[in-house]
Amino acid sequence: MSGRPPPAFEDAIAGKRVDFGLLRRLLGWLVPERRSLAASGLLVLVTALFQVILPVILSVVVIDHLLLGEVSPAAPDLGLIALTERLAGATGASPLLMACALYAVCQLAIGLAGHGHRMLLIGAVVSALARLREAVFLKLLRQPAAFWDKVSVGRVTTRVTNDVEALYELLRSLGTFLGEFVPFFVALGIMLSADVPLTLALLAFAPILGALSLAFRRAMRNVYRRARESLSWLNQQMQENLAGLTVVQLYGREAENLSRYQATNGENRRDETRALALETFYGALTDSLSNLALAVTLFLGAQALGAEADGLTLGTVVLFTRYIDLLFQPLAALGEQYNLLFRAMASGERIFQALDWPSLQREPATPAALPPRLAGALRFEHLSFAYEPGTPVLKDLTLTVPARSTLAIVGPTGSGKSTLIRLLSRLYTVEPGQLFIDDLDVTQIHSRELRRRIGVVLQDFHVFAGTVLDNITLGDPAITREKAEAAAATVGADGFIRVLPQGLDTVLAERGRNLSQGQRQLLAFARVLATDPEILVLDEATASIDSETEAEIQAALKRLRADRTTVIIAHRLATIVDADQVLVLVNGTQEALGSLETVLTDSPTYARMHRLQFEDPEALADA
Repeated sequence: MSGRPPPAFEDAIAGKRVDFGLLRRLLGWLVPERRSLAASGLLVLVTALFQVILPVILSVVVIDHLLLGEVSPAAPDLGLIALTERLAGATGASPLLMACALYAVCQLAIGLAGHGHRMLLIGAVVSALARLREAVFLKLLRQPAAFWDKVSVGRVTTRVTNDVEALYELLRSLGTFLGEFVPFFVALGIMLSADVPLTLALLAFAPILGALSLAFRRAMRNVYRRARESLSWLNQQMQENLAGLTVVQLYGREAENLSRYQATNGENRRDETRALALETFYGALTDSLSNLALAVTLFLGAQALGAEADGLTLGTVVLFTRYIDLLFQPLAALGEQYNLLFRAMASGERIFQALDWPSLQREPATPAALPPRLAGALRFEHLSFAYEPGTPVLKDLTLTVPARSTLAIVGPTGSGKSTLIRLLSRLYTVEPGQLFIDDLDVTQIHSRELRRRIGVVLQDFHVFAGTVLDNITLGDPAITREKAEAAAATVGADGFIRVLPQGLDTVLAERGRNLSQGQRQLLAFARVLATDPEILVLDEATASIDSETEAEIQAALKRLRADRTTVIIAHRLATIVDADQVLVLVNGTQEALGSLETVLTDSPTYARMHRLQFEDPEALADA
């Protein structure tokens, strides 16, 4: 489809044949549920036993014994005739009534045992897939930023939702399918003992069903994979359009985006329609074969009865007609299981591909132990970095930031400013020997421990579902309510929090829509300061705040920087007037480094920015 990005997750599985190793791996997630599965299997055997008994009661006991009085010695009655007679003698009721009561009891047992089997099976499957879904979610949470540069959120959402649901359908139906083969073999044994020629005549349909299942399997191999891929792309478009809804509406893109979505939706509809057409066709064929087998049974049975063949009775013929479903249902379901199998294999490939995706974050085998409090000195030694090989973003950067000092980083858009702090937080992998904190190589510090010591405030602050307090503490038990209140007061957020309906306990709307941009940014400061980091990073953190609020924040930050190393990225030079040193980046290289006075003299880029913002606003027209 035009405009479709490269399907990063699908590249590795396109055209791949079904790997039943995936099925074994999937079944491995059921191992913790083995007790429930064992109980479910026991109930399957109980259900199968009574499914076999029911036709015997109807045909051998009722028709042959009670109505016609001519039981075939070849047809096993499974001791039911004697049981019926004993019950009749014990209760004084007629044998026919007891046979009917026995039939009802067996039918009730099938219902109860079948319900118990299904509930235990479904419970085991749901529990296993819940763990699988959590494993995928945790894997994705731990993927570094480099992973998300290549993978869309919509496709990942499909893995955690739709693909896991497809696996549920497979495992649930697989347990039921295996249960159907127990009565299949028992019924086959009874039929062979009752009449071998008639049984062989029915078994002649088995190769036909097998051939149909094979053809169906081959036809469905790629159909379901295409359907899952188109659904994944559909979800990606939905996520992108809803996340960027404001932009869509401001630029009047509703009709254009709807057209693209309709094209993708049409592709998915065609894929799903092909799948349903094949399923329906297969179902109609198997139903027709079952009815044809019934006709053959009645024809051959009637001929044998008319010829008064030895050992064949009317009850035996009825028994065969009732056993046709037990004989053919598993064979017919075999193709349907292939249907679910190949749909689930496409999903399983994607799920386990997500689980197996190699982490791009390299953690040290033996992480360095950090002291209770870092001084916060930073050192960059010939630091170079590229998102894509051959396209460097930072080039041979060397500088030192003394502990508890403030470094301001300025430069044009795309010069590598934000990349620098991403490397500092190890959102991307930095090479050993290039970046140090207190003379410790950051590659020797576990990323989680490192990020506990660095507080980052971005221009785009994400608000999670929950209260104001939840968004400050983020569930960290070490941050008490009192500590959260103190952090909010320090950055001046307590003013607007007090006027909220429930204060800190006010529930925020999705993405904090019931807060202004400035209020959300103040909340971001409170969140970071509540963790009490040794290093504070501000990436355009005051860009969306009005001048009055910004002045309040600058006063608070000046107090905070007294015992913290601070890195400020800013285009507005008014926010860095008290920085200890300024780094000017241009195209990933260091143009100048020093005090404000030094870079004003040494850096043409900084001098131009200073002139535009402070000295001669009209110079913008001449630039």
